[in-house]
Amino acid sequence: MATDTSGFAALADPTRREIFERVVARPSSVGALADELPVSRPAVSQHLRVLKDARLVVDEAVGTRRVYRADPDGLAMLRDYLDLFWRRSLDTFSSLAEESFHDHPDPA
Repeated sequence: MATDTSGFAALADPTRREIFERVVARPSSVGALADELPVSRPAVSQHLRVLKDARLVVDEAVGTRRVYRADPDGLAMLRDYLDLFWRRSLDTFSSLAEESFHDHPDPA
């Protein structure tokens, strides 16, 4: 299964991850994010561009500012990717439990 994993790559950077977490908690402008973090506005803009390219955030014009918020479609894509591994792990656990039960039935 081919999956776009650019979202994971985008979130690998700690500053970018912090920006993303703040945008998820509250839609924000570049200026508001820069005021809250020890990085410049141009750096925040660059991080947001990477997050947008990875489809983790979207932006919209609000007056003279651009406000960024989480992109539900991009988040769903990441969740679906992780769910694939979760389902595989549960299937493996279930198979192992069944094998163990059949190999060692309850003596009672």
